[in-house]
Amino acid sequence: MGKLLQGVRVLDLGRYIACPYCGLLLAGMGAEVIRLERPGGEPELVLPFKFDGWNYFSVLYGAGKKGITLNLMHEKGREIFKELVRQCDVVLENFSVDAAKAIGLEYEALKEVNPRIIFVAITGFGQYGPYAHRVSFDPIAQAMSGAMSITGFPGQPPLKSGVNFVDYGTALHATLGTVFALYHRERTGVGQMVDVSLLDTAVSFMGGVFALYKVFDWIRPQLGNSGFFTASDCFRAKDGRVYISIITDRLWRRLTKAMGREDLASDPRFATDNERYENQELLYPIISQWVEERTVAEVVTLLEEMQIPCGRVNTIPEVFDDPHVRARQMIVDVDYPVIGKVPLPGFPIKLSETPGEIEGRGPLTGEHNQEIYCGLLDFSSEKLAELQEEGII
Repeated sequence: MGKLLQGVRVLDLGRYIACPYCGLLLAGMGAEVIRLERPGGEPELVLPFKFDGWNYFSVLYGAGKKGITLNLMHEKGREIFKELVRQCDVVLENFSVDAAKAIGLEYEALKEVNPRIIFVAITGFGQYGPYAHRVSFDPIAQAMSGAMSITGFPGQPPLKSGVNFVDYGTALHATLGTVFALYHRERTGVGQMVDVSLLDTAVSFMGGVFALYKVFDWIRPQLGNSGFFTASDCFRAKDGRVYISIITDRLWRRLTKAMGREDLASDPRFATDNERYENQELLYPIISQWVEERTVAEVVTLLEEMQIPCGRVNTIPEVFDDPHVRARQMIVDVDYPVIGKVPLPGFPIKLSETPGEIEGRGPLTGEHNQEIYCGLLDFSSEKLAELQEEGII
């Protein structure tokens, strides 16, 4: 059997992270993903890193995609876009609501062109609601969802995550929504709109925090690295740091045994998580001293033997050297002309019968214009040249 989405054609107008990563996942499952940019390419981010002429996002999220150019600000460009929509199954876009409307990139208009089209719109705040016309990025959603207010150490200002988890979470929601819509179309023959937003994603990740607030009138404070449970924290070893996760009394008893301090398990000051929390100023120095006397590997080995969740706090170079990460093919090297090998995250979903993969480099700007316009749309080479001369392609 071929890849699961083989035969599905996707038109990807995405920029930045969420939309291009959604397209990357669909390409990894076999979809033909066509990345559409403006003629001359999208403007680069203000970054100190340059990929020798390659678009930054094409390198990071373009693997396995084809690349074309089209000027959607021109009437002819919008007509050509409709021709592309007729030949596609899915359109991905992450323009703001107002920007999309200005160029006619709306589901109601496109479904007149192709009733089977699945239109995936990724925005900061969604297609409706008081904030629908605002623009946003990942940190704004982290801030407005309340996530930043509970992140960081006590008494410190709110802190955003070092990873754009809202962008990637939104990409996953968009990918899932696309597959849902494809399944619905398979059953009914009818396409639909998929509306996902950064703020919706961020709020959806806050469920436990919200429930505790409304049911128990308890607002989770900033807890640093400790999380909800006492003795779950990041500890310094001889040669690095290790995170230990103790979330039940059973795991606490295992930890005391691993430390050779089973007397702590029967100490009433540490009998339950509540007591451990109340007496953490006494408890943490004991655990810290035990960890500090050992290397990370020694701590991890001892705790693994007791089935206690733990892990090295890897630096970025250490992630590359992690044998499990490599065994799971979660870092793949993609060859790029001039740049050389670029390490990219591998495909994160492992299917036994229809596995996906990160395959092939991202496209140069307009690299597949000839293939798509002359092949898929049956333009003549002369017509393509004329449109390029006019700045439409």
